[in-house]
Amino acid sequence: MMLRSRLGSYGTPDPLVCAVFLLLAFVSAGVAHTAWLSSRASRRFAIPLDCGRTWRGKRIFGANKTLRGFMVMLPATTGTFMLLARIAATYPTLFSRLWPLEPHSYAFLGFAAGAGFMAGELPNSFIKRQFGIEPGAAAGTPLTKAVFSVVDRFDSIAGMLLAVSLLVPTPWLTWLYLALLGPLVHLAFSVLLYWCGVKRRAA
Repeated sequence: MMLRSRLGSYGTPDPLVCAVFLLLAFVSAGVAHTAWLSSRASRRFAIPLDCGRTWRGKRIFGANKTLRGFMVMLPATTGTFMLLARIAATYPTLFSRLWPLEPHSYAFLGFAAGAGFMAGELPNSFIKRQFGIEPGAAAGTPLTKAVFSVVDRFDSIAGMLLAVSLLVPTPWLTWLYLALLGPLVHLAFSVLLYWCGVKRRAA
């Protein structure tokens, strides 16, 4: 809401430009995130977000949702948003009709987007634990496997877009573009994390 007030009467931003900006920011942040999760140094911060607590006798989020993921994704998205904002200011034709914010405001937007991205996975993890699905494992039945496979591709993207939309006007077409392209990028990073030994499944 604070960023919205700074935009004043500025018109609707270009949906495709916004989508490209968000994709570039998160792909760049995702590279740093993958490198961090693959490092030995990150393992000492593998502290479960639920601190081992349970609900109805089952873990709230499970062992895979840890502090170490937030430790790099949040500063990474903060940095990539600010960097791309500076590039956009230097080369305005590359990012025409983007949100007219100062670089420090983009840094705040990036932090919020990163937090939304990471938090977007938590409800899905909670539901999986309640269904008895172990962290990193596939669902048991074909139906639940198909449902969670789709949700796994969209949950973090939806969380990110929701956080961004609360702060700046975000065209519905931007949501559509990222709904189409985001899951492919998400899958690519899932495969990369699997190859690096961070994830149990390439999915």
